[in-house]
Amino acid sequence: MAVIVKYVVERNGEEKMTFTSKAEADAYDKMLDMADELFELLGKSELLEDEGKKEDLAMFLAQNKEEVLYALGAKRKPTPKKPKKVEAVEDAEQAQDDAA
Repeated sequence: MAVIVKYVVERNGEEKMTFTSKAEADAYDKMLDMADELFELLGKSELLEDEGKKEDLAMFLAQNKEEVLYALGAKRKPTPKKPKKVEAVEDAEQAQDDAA
């Protein structure tokens, strides 16, 4: 008989999602917390009166947290780093090819 550990994320008595790792369940739960806070913030605005649309937008913003932080200027986009060693090896190979 196998023992299977499952982590269940539950909100208001409703099962939202099941995970096999605690870290994934915690991350999802944190995202739902963000969506709840964003929903409250959106509720202060009169732009969206439809509760369903407010819920959808709050969930979308929570799921795309990194991009939202970049857009707000709260976080910088990572700059791609160029591998220096690879360039040096390619330059050495090119020099050998030129010499031959």
